Amino acid sequence: MSNDEGSPGKTWTWRGQIAQFAAIIACVFIAKGAIAEPFYVPSGSMEPTLLIGDALVASKFPYGYGAASLPIQITLPESGRLFGDTPKRGDVVVFRWPGDRSQAWVKRVVGLPGDSVQMRAGQLFINNRAASLRPDGIGEAEDERGLTEKASRYIETLPGGVEHAIFKIRNNGRLDNTPEVTVPPGMLFVLGDNRDNSADSRVAVRDGGVGLLPIDNLIGRADAVVGSWDMGMRSRPIYTWLAGLRLERFFTSVR
Repeated sequence: MSNDEGSPGKTWTWRGQIAQFAAIIACVFIAKGAIAEPFYVPSGSMEPTLLIGDALVASKFPYGYGAASLPIQITLPESGRLFGDTPKRGDVVVFRWPGDRSQAWVKRVVGLPGDSVQMRAGQLFINNRAASLRPDGIGEAEDERGLTEKASRYIETLPGGVEHAIFKIRNNGRLDNTPEVTVPPGMLFVLGDNRDNSADSRVAVRDGGVGLLPIDNLIGRADAVVGSWDMGMRSRPIYTWLAGLRLERFFTSVR
C-alpha cells in the first residue's frame, strides 16, 4: 500500500498555501504603508470634528512617505520624505507624537512654515489676521472618563477660506492667550478643535503637548470616519452595546 505523506505534491501544496498567505500579508503591509491606515480616536481633543470612539482612515500619499509612514514603528535615520508635500492649512493630520513616536495623534494644521501664530482671548490669529468665529449653538464635549459638559460651538474660518467647527468650553482658558510663534521651516503648528481640552502646539512636548510638529512626523491626512461607537456603552450590559453604534458617522468625510 502506498503512503503519499510527504510526497512532492503535498509539499508543494503546503508551500503554495504558505506563499499565498505570505503574499496576502505583504499586500496588507504595503497597503497600510503606502495607501492608507486605520486609526482609533481615544480622546476628545478634536471634538466636535472627531469623537471618542471614531475609527478613521488616514491617507498617506498626500504628504509623501517617511519613517513615520510605516505601519510598524522602527527607528530609521531621518532622510526627508519621498514625494513629500506640505499639508494645506486646515488639514486634519495623523502624526507620530514627538514625545513618543510609538503614539499616533491627530490634530488640525493651522500654521505652515513661515506663518506667525498666536491665540488672543481665545481667538486664533495667523499672520496678524483673525480666524473669524461664527456662533453655531451649543454642543456637548466628552472627556476620556465619559463625562460630558456643555460647550459653545463655533464655525471657525481660517485664512484661505477653510471652515470647520470648534468647541469652546470656557472663556479665559489657560491656552486662550499665547505668545506669537513663527513656524520654522520643516515644522507645523497644530491645534485640536476642542480648544480647551487639547494638548497641541500651544503646549511644549515636555509638558505633554505637541509643540511645533516636525513635518517628518506626519503619517497621513485624516480623510474619513469609517465607523464609530460610543465608548460610554462599556459600563452598560453587553447586550446593549449595539445601541452605541453611531451609524450616522459611518463613512463620513473629515472636514
